[in-house]
This record gives sequence, C-alpha cells and structure tokens, in this order.
Amino acid sequence: MPAHTAAAGSELDVNNVVMTARKALAYAAGIMDTSTAVFDDDRPEGIIAPPQFCVSLEWPVVNGNLSRTVVGMPPEERVRSVHASQDSIFHQPIRPGMNLTTTGTITAIRRTRAGALTLTKLTTIDVDSGAPVVTSWSSGIARNVEVVGEDTNLESPAPLPEGGGEVMESIDIFVPREMPHTYTECADIWNPIHTEREVALGSGLPDIILHGTATWALAGREVIRACCGGDPAGLKRLYGRFTAMVIPGTTIRVELQEPRDGTVGFTVYNEEGQAAVSGGLAVIA
Repeated sequence: MPAHTAAAGSELDVNNVVMTARKALAYAAGIMDTSTAVFDDDRPEGIIAPPQFCVSLEWPVVNGNLSRTVVGMPPEERVRSVHASQDSIFHQPIRPGMNLTTTGTITAIRRTRAGALTLTKLTTIDVDSGAPVVTSWSSGIARNVEVVGEDTNLESPAPLPEGGGEVMESIDIFVPREMPHTYTECADIWNPIHTEREVALGSGLPDIILHGTATWALAGREVIRACCGGDPAGLKRLYGRFTAMVIPGTTIRVELQEPRDGTVGFTVYNEEGQAAVSGGLAVIA
C-alpha cells in the first residue's frame, strides 16, 4: 500500500513533558557528555539539557499513533522507514522545571529514488510563556514504498547557511557496543533495530546500528566543546543527513571545519570511512 500525499498538512500527536534534572542528566549520559553545563546539577546556575535532547521530545510525535496511520502505510511498510535528516533550530535552552509541549505537522510527501520521503515540522514551546524552544525538521524515507498523488511540499525549513573550509579538528570517538541500548533508554527513543540483533538481521542490516540522532548528537557535543566554549546555549542550529550506518563497537571520526560567519561545517565518518552524517552544519552564537 503506497504513501498518500493527501496526508500532507496532517497534524500529529501532541507530547507534553515537565522537564526534570533526571531527564536532562540521563540524555547527557546517553551521549557520553559529562561537561559541567549539562552534568553538574549542583552548580549555582544549575544545568541545562544538551540542545540535542529535543529529539526525545519529538520522538513520541513522529512515532505516535497519528503518524503511524495518516500517511496510509501499513506496519510492514513503515518498518522500512529510515531517519534521513535532522535539522533543529534552538530558540532557548531547555531547563529543568520547564513545561514543554511538542506538536508536529507533516509538511511534505514526495517521491525519491529510494522510496517515499516524508518531512515533518516539529515545534516545542514553553507552555508557561508561550515562547518557542525548538523548531525541528525531520525527514524520513520509507524504502521501496510508492507514492500516490502529486508530490506535495507545504512548508520548508529556512535555507541552510554555507559551510565549508579547512578541517579545524578531527576527533575519534569509540562507540561502545552497549551505546545503542544506553541511548535508547536515556533518550527514551526505542526502535528494535538499534538494540535487538535478531530484529536488525531480519531487517537486512549487518548488525544493530547506532541511532542517527545519537551520531548527530555526538557531533553537536564536539561543536559545543570546540566552538561554543562548552556552553550548550551557544548552539543555535544543528543539521545533518544520515547517509551511512554506525555499528557499535567501532570508532567514528568527527571532522569539524573552521567556523565561518557563525557556521561550522562537519562530517561524521564511520569506521569504514563512509560519511555517517554528511553535509553537517552547526550555527553558533
């Protein structure tokens, strides 16, 4: 059963969260970030969550009941879906005590050579003030799934600034075999292809694989360390395309480019030298 472009414009499930130190600390642990700003909750100004925590707020929306039904794909086709890109714009830091609401709208459905692409806009606000906290654009591709109707694009993210430049720093990060399990529980994002080898092999994968958002978050961690003086509030936007797998128990390499006009380009390579996150861009304060 194909994906239907008539689903563009559909509103998805709503996720309400009262932010706690426990959630912020768990997510930081899940991406192995023990920097003071996100991990020392005893400091006078308290902690803020890593900006990448937004994906934990967004997952119940993009994976909710409405998201599973409105496009028209049955479960056996939805399991072919892969996260293709993540583009998050951070309007203000996420702090313990905030009342947060995340909503989502399907803004585009179109054909690609790989299958049906769906673009979702996700908006998180501070309920008490009404102010925006994060705006994300998440795209996914249902592999080998046909599309019915004209390609539809109702809204797109703001254009990305230009990156490029010489490599400033190259960082090797070992991904422990258990990291997908840790990230799953600390981020509260579960898909069995990341944690259950039997399911991963049955889906045609060579092994369990690290979440794309975990690899993206590790790159963001290094941008904050190297380019924001360790201050997570200095990261204003983080974009990347997920283009190759990361097998746990291997080492990835994050290459950061020289900042240019407040933009840092980056690429994350897996152990085979393939770009696991390509076209990476970070906007910094």
